[in-house]
Amino acid sequence: MSKYENTLSIFGLGGLNEIGKNMYAIEYGNDIFVIDCGNKFPDESLLGIDLIIPDITYLLENKERVKALIVTHGHEDHIGGIPFVLKKINVPVYGTRFTLGLIELKLKEHKILRETELKEITSKSLLDFGKIKVEFFKVTHSIPDCLGIVFRTPEGNIVHTGDFKFDYTPATNEHSEIHKMAQIGTEGVLLLLSESTNAERPGSTPSEQMVGTHVEEAFIKADGKVILSTFASNISRVQQVVDATNKTNRKLALLGRSMVNVVEVAMERGYLDVPDGMLIEPNQINDLPPDRVTILCTGSQGEPLAALSRLSTGDFRGVEILAGDTVILAAGPIPGNERSVTRIVDNLFTIGAKVIYGSGSASGMHVSGHGYQEDLKLMLTLMKPRYFIPIHGEMRMLHKHRLLAESIGVEEGNTFIINNGDVVDISGGVARQTRNIPAGNTFVDGMGVGDVGEIVLRDRKQLSEDGMLVIVLTMSKREKKLATDPDTISRGFVYVKNSEDLLQDVNNLIKKTVNELDDRDKREWNVIKQHVRRSVGQYLFSHTKKKPMIIPIIIEV
Repeated sequence: MSKYENTLSIFGLGGLNEIGKNMYAIEYGNDIFVIDCGNKFPDESLLGIDLIIPDITYLLENKERVKALIVTHGHEDHIGGIPFVLKKINVPVYGTRFTLGLIELKLKEHKILRETELKEITSKSLLDFGKIKVEFFKVTHSIPDCLGIVFRTPEGNIVHTGDFKFDYTPATNEHSEIHKMAQIGTEGVLLLLSESTNAERPGSTPSEQMVGTHVEEAFIKADGKVILSTFASNISRVQQVVDATNKTNRKLALLGRSMVNVVEVAMERGYLDVPDGMLIEPNQINDLPPDRVTILCTGSQGEPLAALSRLSTGDFRGVEILAGDTVILAAGPIPGNERSVTRIVDNLFTIGAKVIYGSGSASGMHVSGHGYQEDLKLMLTLMKPRYFIPIHGEMRMLHKHRLLAESIGVEEGNTFIINNGDVVDISGGVARQTRNIPAGNTFVDGMGVGDVGEIVLRDRKQLSEDGMLVIVLTMSKREKKLATDPDTISRGFVYVKNSEDLLQDVNNLIKKTVNELDDRDKREWNVIKQHVRRSVGQYLFSHTKKKPMIIPIIIEV
């Protein structure tokens, strides 16, 4: 029996000391419950990588103990990794109706929908797993059907807030169940895990209704087409666009696969009300006067292949933005995406479009779905936890959230700021952090999952910076010497026509290096390649200060 057999353990495989790829777990006895399974998108340093998902080594080692994957809501950073994990651990997935609709899209794409057990839950659901019982409460966020989770364990109640804010006038009718949160707090919360995204921002998060007013004003003032880009999953924002389109007697076209898919799910499941006859196909846009058209598209984060980016460069077949059209970016740039968004805005101004952009009060077209400091303090006040783990945030946000928790009464020293893989163990009502489990990033590259590591990325970085030099050596099989002069091919290193002298010097060096090898070394191809690679590399660095990847190829004749 493990010494942790009767210990309640909490850990994260993603979402701790980072924003994105959220994945947390509660473990007690023979049961492991996973909360969310997201992805995040790579930065410019991860060349060729499509997605980053959590490392699930620990779950794979204990997969017979994983009882459930419970999903708080349907954002990519909470559901994007699910198909990859389910291919290795076939576990029941619990989520709300809208969340399961978005998950189904992913499972269909990966062709594993039939093998997956999807179980619908609501804020009134009670799941009984024997020693652990799971309940839920409704929270408001920037996507429908969001839940917080309560794990009732023999040690005490563990609460995971999900992503939330307190919006007292939500654009939808989905109010936070504050009374239920207060009741949970009155019963006693041993440990609270609460999101930290906006822990640095003072005040309370503005209401989504503010955006609806500004969107309608912009539509009324617009002379030509209105092109609005936002997160496809922000259904309340999409509904506001639909309402403004209806009030200004326009037709609505959807551009971008995720926008089309999410709107379809939202309409099918009753979360989005679109009047009959409003939706048109993209090829019908040019059949209508510009002032009768609204385009709702993806690309608010500057993604180079998304609809807005292609529209801004005139690269979207059959649809173009004209001078005088109004373009609205109804989403704030995620940190790291500012440069890409700015590039698109510049392109739009060059076209002559009227561009409304900027987060928060700068444009009135976006409010955050994450709670500011007063929202976070209200959650802490309602829950009154003994222990606290700030999650879903970078290190500075987690530390700020810790200070907020202490300001409302969480005892100093009872907050754990931990990294992915760090485990908080609770036994006898006392929490300690003394161990960790394997955790990190798994890279998705095309069809490959986890087969790209640091060595491959290092090679890609070298290729991207200094290019490569391919050296073809034709060796005489009988005489064990060069049969012809070396053939040197440059890709991304130097332009051959402008560097003929340099490459001729390289060829002379190669011949000298090979000819000076003793007879025994000339019989070993790997030895020849190693000497050529070393001598050429040293020569090129001394003359160019570059380190191209050098690939010797030997052909024996």
